[in-house]
Amino acid sequence: MTLFQQIITIALIVLGTMITRFLPFYIFSPNKPTPSFVRYLGKALPAAVFGLLVVYSFKDVNVLKYSFGLPELIATVVIIGLHLVKRSMLLSIAGGTIVYMLLVQFVF
Repeated sequence: MTLFQQIITIALIVLGTMITRFLPFYIFSPNKPTPSFVRYLGKALPAAVFGLLVVYSFKDVNVLKYSFGLPELIATVVIIGLHLVKRSMLLSIAGGTIVYMLLVQFVF
């Protein structure tokens, strides 16, 4: 990729990011109430995204091959346990990731 192509690519990425960030402020006036459909999406999409991430994370786990999905299962239990105890998404995800990486690198 030439320097010109790299500059164009970065400029298009910046433009796309700016459009997606600023467009809602132009579409929805602060003087009008937010449409109920948008409020519904604001409540429903976060859970849907995390559900999709969970499915994506487990899609390649082979329970018939060595390790039998145990690192993934143990890390998931740690994530759920940390979240129930601390109610911190960042701590839950970081703790589960660390446990998973330690299990994969040193145990399994």
